[in-house]
Amino acid sequence: MEIDTPIPLVHRTQIPHTSATILCCNCGAEIDGTTSAGALCNDCVKVTLDISEGIQREATLHTCRDCERWLQPPHQWMTAAPESRELLALCLRKLRALSKVRIIDASFIWTEPHSKRIKVKITLQQEAFEGTILQQTFEVEYVVASQQCPDCAKSFTANTWRAVVQVRQKVPHKRTFLYLEQLILKHSAHKDTINIKETKDGLDFFYSQRNHAEKFVDFLTSVAPVRTKKSQELISMDIHTSSKSYKFTFSVELVPICKDDLVCLPIKLAKQAGNIAPLTLCYRVGTSINLLDPNTLQTSDISTPIYWRCPFSGLADVRELVEFVVMDIEPTGVQKGRFFLAEATVARASDLGTNETTYFTRTHLGGILHPGDSVMGYHLTGTNFNNPQFEALEESNAHASTIPDVILVKKHYERKKKKSRNWRLKRMNKDEGEMLPRKQDQARMDEDYEQFLRDVEEDQELRSTMALYKAEQAKKEKDRMEGVETASTAETEETEGDDVPKIDMEELLDEYEGLDVEDDQ
Repeated sequence: MEIDTPIPLVHRTQIPHTSATILCCNCGAEIDGTTSAGALCNDCVKVTLDISEGIQREATLHTCRDCERWLQPPHQWMTAAPESRELLALCLRKLRALSKVRIIDASFIWTEPHSKRIKVKITLQQEAFEGTILQQTFEVEYVVASQQCPDCAKSFTANTWRAVVQVRQKVPHKRTFLYLEQLILKHSAHKDTINIKETKDGLDFFYSQRNHAEKFVDFLTSVAPVRTKKSQELISMDIHTSSKSYKFTFSVELVPICKDDLVCLPIKLAKQAGNIAPLTLCYRVGTSINLLDPNTLQTSDISTPIYWRCPFSGLADVRELVEFVVMDIEPTGVQKGRFFLAEATVARASDLGTNETTYFTRTHLGGILHPGDSVMGYHLTGTNFNNPQFEALEESNAHASTIPDVILVKKHYERKKKKSRNWRLKRMNKDEGEMLPRKQDQARMDEDYEQFLRDVEEDQELRSTMALYKAEQAKKEKDRMEGVETASTAETEETEGDDVPKIDMEELLDEYEGLDVEDDQ
């Protein structure tokens, strides 16, 4: 058997692939000449080329100290929180030549809050040569400078307003405005005002823009029965461009009817309002006037358009209330909501010990009155009213005999002259004008405010529409004895009486720091 001789295999020699190498023109390192960028190695490219050239490393940001807004050139002011996206975008827009490169990342670097410096770290990316992309990170420092914005400048300058809302009510007291003030504070309806000025019969709210004033007028219309009127005054006009500048005035008049007022309706209007008795009590003023007949507990609502179509004034207000003492009271069993009808025999507190004159009347306070209690009411016997509606009522054959001797309004509680309360209300910062109120006017205003606080304590329905805050107790010294303080507080509460209405701590809100409101005990 023949065996084939093996044929030797010829091994092909692999020719090594040699690339064209050149030397770096800067450091002399060998680099690939086909892919090198500008005859430079990678290290030299990073050292010699600067893609952030032309971008400044320092800039200035302008902020307003009063409103804490930032200036966005040329004239726009924007709101931005510290280290927010809006503030970062504003910082990037301040840098020139930044649009020619690609921004990969940008972030804030922590600085001291009081240093007036903001540092931003920016990462850029750009193609240096064909096939070569560079990425570079650098820092930019911004100096925060203060500049007053035009809106704040107007607020500190007189007669720079564009619109004013004049709120007026022709009543001898300020209780309605005190309640309206609490509604405004609760809903923050005054946040756009540049000034609030107190006048004789009301308040003036000044605005820098017309739409802000219109928004405030809409708020007043939604919470109170008002009548509005608008007027405008031409300030300047450009005859070339036909552009005009106006000042707008909105007159808002509140109805002159307040809570606990005695109201005598026109007989025709009383028949249209559910055939209610003309002589009624106003127990609430909301978007309409809510009236109550204390003899039958019948209620009626007089809407704003109906009132201004046939306006009428109150027969008597809370300043004419007389204190009575309940001698006897007997409930009739009729109830409507929180009102209980009862028949009561009362006597004037000033007549006790001098005569035995008593008055029989029907009242809606049967649920809270007891024999011996003090109650405030209107004494109609022997009182002359200069009112055309009441004169027509006395001449009417159908209603002249229904006029009672006394109309009871609310229970009277014995209180201290200066009571320390565990709650308080916020007050708006108002400009009293050039002349401060006289001493007697200031005493009357303090009396109105104290009466308003008592109404808040006694009326839970009124209290639910306002924001009440916990009173901030003064810090006490450590070396004072707690037993003495506790005893003095207990004596105060016993002196005042147990039946005085008090507000629970659950109804109060925690204290906070407001920017444009002030505290008032």
